[in-house]
Amino acid sequence: MECALYLIPCPMGETPCEQVLPQYNFKIVSKIRNFIVESRKCAVRFLISLDKNFPIDDCTFTELSEHTDAKADLSKILLPLEKGQPMGVISDAGCPCIGDPGSRAVELAQKKGLQVVPLVGPNSMIMALMASGFNGQNFSFNGYLPVKNAEREQKIRQLENKVYKEDQTQLFIETPYRNQKMFETILKTCKDQTKLCIAAQITTKDEFIKTKIIAQWKKEKALSIEKVPAIFLLYK
Repeated sequence: MECALYLIPCPMGETPCEQVLPQYNFKIVSKIRNFIVESRKCAVRFLISLDKNFPIDDCTFTELSEHTDAKADLSKILLPLEKGQPMGVISDAGCPCIGDPGSRAVELAQKKGLQVVPLVGPNSMIMALMASGFNGQNFSFNGYLPVKNAEREQKIRQLENKVYKEDQTQLFIETPYRNQKMFETILKTCKDQTKLCIAAQITTKDEFIKTKIIAQWKKEKALSIEKVPAIFLLYK
């Protein structure tokens, strides 16, 4: 095993680890004792799901989340790695560093010339794109859109224009409890012929992935995507 900063994917929802993670990941994680995590609670739950006897008490967990001050001094966060001990980055769900604050640790590792190793695992953005039927050669992930109605509508129009002008699939997300509001705004804002894919709870038993034109979505009954992780994709 190489001494490196390992980017460790986690299952999404209650999906069993063995369903979405290769055995190689299990072997790597079993040898790591220093972790940079989005939340300690979620990281511990994940490690125990890998191995109920995982030596949690022998591990160190450094939280790096959206609540971490952007100006916080992270210079010592990789100290174990610099001393020759492998480290791991764990997100709350899916692949770390994609729409995730763990990227700050990777940025530091790259600056210091330390080795970074991404492990294979589920990525909701890529999986949603795969299942949408949209352009997978030219796409853009836009993260969260503005919260205010007018600004959000303007942003959606801009993304829709890119779809038609640049032949580019547009992906974005919303806080789960605002999914329904986002859906309603998209229907209100986009052209009837524009295609919308909604991908929710990917890899779980309640997975929902559907692609329809806006005119068809307008006839759809209320969706059950409130309070669950979802990705929205626009294309022509």
